[in-house]
Amino acid sequence: MSDRRILDQDVLDQESAVQEAPAEHADELRLWLRLLTLTTMIEGEVRGRLRARFDVTLPRFDLMAQLVRAPEGLTLSEVSKRMMVSNGNVTGLVERLVESGHLDRRTAAHDRRAQVISLTDLGRADFRAMAAEHEEWIAEIFAGLSASEIDTLMGLLAKAKLSARTAIARSEEDRA
Repeated sequence: MSDRRILDQDVLDQESAVQEAPAEHADELRLWLRLLTLTTMIEGEVRGRLRARFDVTLPRFDLMAQLVRAPEGLTLSEVSKRMMVSNGNVTGLVERLVESGHLDRRTAAHDRRAQVISLTDLGRADFRAMAAEHEEWIAEIFAGLSASEIDTLMGLLAKAKLSARTAIARSEEDRA
């Protein structure tokens, strides 16, 4: 069993344990575990479909998604910040996508030590195809929700995100 599958199962088991003894857990913890479980389930499904349909990993898809929004290209550091991963992780992804013909790499005009990467025509075309199917997959996954339910959930998640940002900012101030 892959490490990812084990992690997915661990998350699902945690949510199940909370459901079995809800009186022992705060509603907020149950909410967090439900969100984590849902995210893990959807991410696993998208990973599997990307691999089966396009022979591409989710990190490669995510990197291409960042670059499609920046036609002039991005430095490796900019990509690392946007994807919230280390430069080392980005370097390996970039190498494979350059080898496959999906990315161009050039020296940055403003700093000869930095490299700028951008999608090639092949990269843009392949990403468009992947993105179109990805959108269909997500629509299929959420097909059980009405438009009204999606709107309500979006509003609640926006409020939850604001709550989390506020708590995190307060925590960072306390640590400083």
